[in-house]
Amino acid sequence: MTQDNYKSMAKYSSPNPCTWCDGCGDYGIWTAVKRACAELELDPSEVLMCFDIGCHGNMSDKVGGCYRFHGLHGRVLPFAAGAKIANPKVNTIAFAGDGATFSEGMNHLVHSVRSNYPIVCLLHNNENYGLTTGQASAVTRQDTPMNSSPNGIPEATLSPMDLVFSLSPTFVARGTSCDIKQLTEIIKEGIQHDGFAYIDVLQSCPTYNKFMTAEFLREHCYAVGSDYDASDFENARRTAIDTSEKIATGVLYHAKDPRPSFVGRLKSRDGKKSSLVEEVEKGDVGGFMQEMV
Repeated sequence: MTQDNYKSMAKYSSPNPCTWCDGCGDYGIWTAVKRACAELELDPSEVLMCFDIGCHGNMSDKVGGCYRFHGLHGRVLPFAAGAKIANPKVNTIAFAGDGATFSEGMNHLVHSVRSNYPIVCLLHNNENYGLTTGQASAVTRQDTPMNSSPNGIPEATLSPMDLVFSLSPTFVARGTSCDIKQLTEIIKEGIQHDGFAYIDVLQSCPTYNKFMTAEFLREHCYAVGSDYDASDFENARRTAIDTSEKIATGVLYHAKDPRPSFVGRLKSRDGKKSSLVEEVEKGDVGGFMQEMV
């Protein structure tokens, strides 16, 4: 990073101290997001960060300068999509956890990919509900003792990548919280993508997740090489899903000729130079209210 980048990164600083456990992967993601925005030279006024409920959601007051929204459990994606549709000029990042996203918020993820909303979905994947003290999530590995399921989960474990690729995405990436440099580059590319950018970030949870440690991630993850073709959908899907021995990281799929985003397909917006937020006007609703009496 240049000196100017460091100055830009400082604009995203907050006076509030971080309260995550020592060694939590949220620290790495928090740093990578700020670095990505700074290196893209985005002024905080051009950025909206939306947070779901969970340990990652505590980041909402650990960043400063930009617009921030802390929403309901599992509902961050529809809010982020609505904000982006209203004001396409704002760079919108939705932070979500694996717990809510693949349980309460599953329908929102499915339709966000399907609609190709032009937002970044940054998934904090520590394979458990950390804020509810180690409750197993839909992506927790079977036969893994967790606080709420000491004998392991009886259901089959969901594969996030298998699910997302089944929905015909336009951008899929995977990173880790312990490789801030790589994650910064991934986030930058996701922000610049005109469509739904799904970024699965594998992160450690030192308090409740004893199997996916930072050491495990460093040992088992590898970055795809410069000769990797991210436009090859079928190969990208195979590469992303196969985690039997090693786990691929980086931008795994980026459609060469992506379909238009949801905003770009709105016929009602054809020829419009202004955004919806710029078209809001004050009006007298007295007559309407009288009719409702």
